[in-house]
Amino acid sequence: MPTLTVRNLDDDIVNRLRQQAVMNGRSAEAEHRAILAQALRGTPRKSLVAFVVDAPGEARNERDESDKSDVARPPQ
Repeated sequence: MPTLTVRNLDDDIVNRLRQQAVMNGRSAEAEHRAILAQALRGTPRKSLVAFVVDAPGEARNERDESDKSDVARPPQ
């Protein structure tokens, strides 16, 4: 099984990971695996372009209807 080494972590992060491991009844190594698995499991994140295209009109900062510029707009 592969090994992952993370260097140059802030002491506060290391301490918080250890505390969280104790709270969850796991070793620090098992806690690290659980955190990574939870963070990377599930549906992939959308790209920024997909997020903006799927956003409602106000979030896209749509141009006013009176704007007659030739700038291409994403499909509705």
